[in-house]
Amino acid sequence: MTTTRVLTGITATGNPHLGNYAGAIRPAILASQSANSESFLFLADYHALIKSHEPALIRESARSIAATWLATGLDPERVTFYRQSDVPEILELCWILTTITAKGLMNRAHAYKAAVQDNLTGSEADADKGIEMGLFSYPILMTADILMFNGQKIPVGKDQGQHIEMARDIAQRFNHLYGETFSLPEAVIDETAMIIPGLDGRKMSKSYGNTIPLFEEEKKFRKLINKVQTNSLMPGEPKDPHGCTLFAIYSAFTGAAEQAALRQRYADGIGWGEMKQFLFEFLNEELKDKRLEYNRLMADPIQLDRLLQTGADKARLYASPFLREIRSKVGIGPLA
Repeated sequence: MTTTRVLTGITATGNPHLGNYAGAIRPAILASQSANSESFLFLADYHALIKSHEPALIRESARSIAATWLATGLDPERVTFYRQSDVPEILELCWILTTITAKGLMNRAHAYKAAVQDNLTGSEADADKGIEMGLFSYPILMTADILMFNGQKIPVGKDQGQHIEMARDIAQRFNHLYGETFSLPEAVIDETAMIIPGLDGRKMSKSYGNTIPLFEEEKKFRKLINKVQTNSLMPGEPKDPHGCTLFAIYSAFTGAAEQAALRQRYADGIGWGEMKQFLFEFLNEELKDKRLEYNRLMADPIQLDRLLQTGADKARLYASPFLREIRSKVGIGPLA
């Protein structure tokens, strides 16, 4: 049976929230259970250094993300689950790829262009003021993450699609210079993926401060659900589920039959207090056992390190010989 290699990275900044779980974590775990796929999942802790220079935050976030994925059903026996920094071959490949990557290609990266535009809009004389090389070179490290394992299908959001195109360009450049080495990765962008709204109705995002942490303690979790903004319609008045944050969150975890039943309750005039209680009870039941496992894992970082190291050892069984081949092709290695 032919298998497809799927590779996904999770940047280690911040604790996962409901939107992360519904939009990325749960679909990736379900996909990893397919007999036709070979999944590589990794904590992108070196990428996190681009966004944060707080060591304690980086460590805590990596621990939280690892515990989240394992608590929500990731099977480390089926998946190669590792920490980026535990596979040194990735960074060596990153440098090799840097030597063949055109600066002009990096100039076109959306994140870099946006940072430059912010400077120019702010009337800065230096368009590159405050822009670090980590941000500028980010797409090359992402390329190394992918090409180190010849990832074929790369699930990403729409904002990351350009980086996969850059990875293809860099892979083609290397293949042209040194012979066929890398397969060309393909972005997998789910156009139907639901954007989960946050407390204020905007997209749930840490940058907006409107998130509902996935494993928040039960009482705080209830309070956050109660904070979700609604309109002023009274109990008994028919309500439109379209555009309703409460309905959208529920829909992210349910199928058509459950959503149809709730639509009828909206038409019958369900009160907002009742709806919030209903959503809390539904989500709490969905997450209760997972929360217990998450808390157990968070209290046992030694186990998390052990599981991640086992995954890194498995990843390096592929990465180490492949890097030796790449070194040889570019002229690095023994003189004899």
